Amino acid sequence: MSLYDDAVLVLKGYEDQDELRQAYLDHLQAHPDGMWKACTPGHVTASALVIDPARERVLLTLHKKMRMWLQMGGHCEPADATLAQAALREATEESGIAGLALLSGGPVRLDRHHTPCAWHLDVQYAALAPAGAVEAISDESLDLRWFAYTEVPDVADESVVRLLDATRARL
Repeated sequence: MSLYDDAVLVLKGYEDQDELRQAYLDHLQAHPDGMWKACTPGHVTASALVIDPARERVLLTLHKKMRMWLQMGGHCEPADATLAQAALREATEESGIAGLALLSGGPVRLDRHHTPCAWHLDVQYAALAPAGAVEAISDESLDLRWFAYTEVPDVADESVVRLLDATRARL
């Protein structure tokens, strides 16, 4: 199965945000290349909020290009077999943490936002950090920092706050 086919199945199985979910499906139907950065009208991306429930905190990256505190994530790559794998790869690369595990149940949220390259149709997961996780900043970040749940609204935009809220509800 291709990454495109996986994305369609994941989105068809996602049972929330009906209007936005349908917009993602419509985009993919209209753009067979809609999984890739080269699709300039927009493309599906995958992200994951790295969370440490035991210590009630999340790891955010100060994104180099966007200059905002965000969850880990980005463009899908040809080696990604599934959206979940893309999200986990991005979270691992950008956090430097080995042993992350995606929260079960598939995507936590969808979020469509405009970036310098195009519209991102982000499929958002949550990744559980293992006990004793030590982060390492990547070249895609200006900074990488753990924030208590209560600090997130003070540093991140509403999309990250909604992702945290949805993740905590699923825990």
